[in-house]
Amino acid sequence: MIKLKEVTTKKGLKAFVKFPFKLYKNSKYWVPPIISEEIRSLDKKVNPAFNDADARFFLAYKNNEIVGRIACVINWIEVTNQNQKKMRFGWFDVIDDVDVTKVLLEKVNEIGKANNLEFIEGPVGFSNLDKVGILTHGFDQIGSMITWHNHPYYATHFKKLGYTVAKTYSENKMEFKNILPEYFSKIQDLIKRRYHLKALNFTKNKDIMPYTDEMFEVFSKSHAMLSSFVEINDEQKAYFKKKFIGFLNPEYVKFVLDKDDKLIGFGIVTPSYAEALQKMKGKLFPFGIRHLLHAKKHAKTVTFYLIGVLPEYQNKGITAIIFNEFHKTFSEKGIELCIRGPELDDNEAIHKLWKNFKPVTHKRRCTFRKDIT
Repeated sequence: MIKLKEVTTKKGLKAFVKFPFKLYKNSKYWVPPIISEEIRSLDKKVNPAFNDADARFFLAYKNNEIVGRIACVINWIEVTNQNQKKMRFGWFDVIDDVDVTKVLLEKVNEIGKANNLEFIEGPVGFSNLDKVGILTHGFDQIGSMITWHNHPYYATHFKKLGYTVAKTYSENKMEFKNILPEYFSKIQDLIKRRYHLKALNFTKNKDIMPYTDEMFEVFSKSHAMLSSFVEINDEQKAYFKKKFIGFLNPEYVKFVLDKDDKLIGFGIVTPSYAEALQKMKGKLFPFGIRHLLHAKKHAKTVTFYLIGVLPEYQNKGITAIIFNEFHKTFSEKGIELCIRGPELDDNEAIHKLWKNFKPVTHKRRCTFRKDIT
């Protein structure tokens, strides 16, 4: 018999976060989160996402053992301001037993119905800055800090339970040797002169902070038209600043400013922390921090995390300036491989950016949806 228990204590939340460590214990491809950070991100008293969202967490038990988990999320900005009557779910993990998945998803349906919502979609987080989708292709590829990994049977469970594909995403990798400067080095000089622009580089994390509010504004405006976009509040922006700026290698942050020093475009790349996080096994101390710092300085693989350009500057070649700055830095650092995080398949603009660099799609993922009954 399958029993569902709501997580209401810190002990329960820790069990919720640690369940995947058991499920993927022998996986060479799953990248574990930092346990303490994951708990904080799901703590209503810590994460300001809860100012505009409700979330309830559930664990499924069978024979007194945890066999599944799920987060049931309502983003009220999405529901009220965007009139998207969506019941979200995320942080979904389960053993290969479709009955367990059924029980977990029935709880999502129940909460959605009680709140007069119309459909369910997931796995997703609170916003566009959270992880998204289940893996459907590329199970033999190592994950990343910004994605969920899962077993192949997840998609089978959803389909058996009447869920259909909602949004599809691809993840691509590019060998740095294939990113040829001839595609952007000359044109970026012309674009700088024509629009009176300049590139801004960094060597210290603290120097990035004064620009972060502008960065989030550019991000929001540049992504507003995407089908998955939901605005984030000011408290969330402050939270993400504190949470992520320290993970950045400042040399991998590139900004473009106009003649008045206003930020009009940016690119953020992170060193690959995948192998470091696997070695850490979810723990920062006593030695985990050392693995992170080593990866921050010496990783030869990087992950493109965020890129944004103000709408009025899109299609004007601003990304050529950003790519040119990255190319110079990557050459100096001896970078060998560039990984792109999940990108919506219907985001044609982002795919056009990379077409000349011989990208290889190594992973695919999607979200699933179902009408609430």
